Amino acid sequence: MKYTVIAISRTLGAGGEDLGEALAKDLGFRYVDAEIIQKASEAAGVSSDKVGKVEARKDLIGRILENMSRANTGGLYGAAEIPMIVPSEEPHWEQLIVDVIKETAAEGNVVIVAHGASIPLAGHPGLLRVMVTAPEETRTARLAKNESIVGVEAAKKVADSDRARADYFRRFYKLDHETPENYDLTFNTEVVGIDQARAAILAIVRP
Repeated sequence: MKYTVIAISRTLGAGGEDLGEALAKDLGFRYVDAEIIQKASEAAGVSSDKVGKVEARKDLIGRILENMSRANTGGLYGAAEIPMIVPSEEPHWEQLIVDVIKETAAEGNVVIVAHGASIPLAGHPGLLRVMVTAPEETRTARLAKNESIVGVEAAKKVADSDRARADYFRRFYKLDHETPENYDLTFNTEVVGIDQARAAILAIVRP
């Protein structure tokens, strides 16, 4: 099979962004994360001024951009899975984001990180679905080190992110529990480092 789309899901502190960026560079693929939301926002006709006004209400775009801002300031293992919680008053934004994910995959030669892309893209030709995670204690220690925060604060961030991620999958994709069948490869980065995961994926994508 010729792989043209790699969808990477990850938990906070697991290193999925670093893996995705490395793979995109290795393969000459586009790296896509925030672009999904930017395109969906444009399709929804939501301006930056509008986003600023609705941010206080924590609606879809406000929540996403807030978390994008946090993610973009993180270092190694520092960015969280963006919890895209869809408010009932704007249900069409949910479909817009799914449409953008599918359109991005259709363009091919892309690494899509976050947005639960493995779920709506299941069955897409040339797709490799990857999950990147690690034990909570390991992710907490990494976050505390990389963000120079105390362990208690890091643990809260990890726990909050995990809850938001689970809530996102339930609300956005009606998925109560992720299972191994949702992914083709799963890496525990406490044991398998980013470079090892990268080498394993490259061996599959370009044998």
